[in-house]
Amino acid sequence: MTKIDVVDNHGQFTHLEQRALRDMGVDVELIDNETPPEEIDADGLVLSGGPDIDDIGRCGEYLDLDVPVLGICLGMQIIADELGGRVGGGEYGGYADVTVDVLDDDDPLTGSLAPETRVWASHADEVKELPDGFTLTGQSDVCDVEAMSNADRDLYGVQWHPEVAHTEEGEELFENFVDICNR
Repeated sequence: MTKIDVVDNHGQFTHLEQRALRDMGVDVELIDNETPPEEIDADGLVLSGGPDIDDIGRCGEYLDLDVPVLGICLGMQIIADELGGRVGGGEYGGYADVTVDVLDDDDPLTGSLAPETRVWASHADEVKELPDGFTLTGQSDVCDVEAMSNADRDLYGVQWHPEVAHTEEGEELFENFVDICNR
């Protein structure tokens, strides 16, 4: 059975990420973002959303564990920031229903989603510049970087929340991530 740890960055939807994976039959554990990397024994990690990029604990260290990582909202921003990208304030702010253009049919995380998929996203902060080695895999009229991927390192990020009911293909995105973890 696939084991995925959800790293708690104190977001309001973190428990829903854990629940979505558990409902898919995944062995999932919610762990604190201060957990030492050597204590992590999982096939993949989800870096949860959260309110503050200054309160990310040891998340940067988790990117070197050689397991697939999915960053959700703040989690994606952590990946970008830690690996040399740039994060900044969003033009549109809070939560909204957004249509994302999926840009890469071959991407293992987002490629199977509809070319235009409706999601629930916060844009208080967002990735402004991709880190080296990453591909832009989703964008919208609201945000230039809605999704990014470094398939060589199995590092993925989405600005939106696949765990909430407002996101049309959230379960499929999680299924794709589980498939990535099982490779």
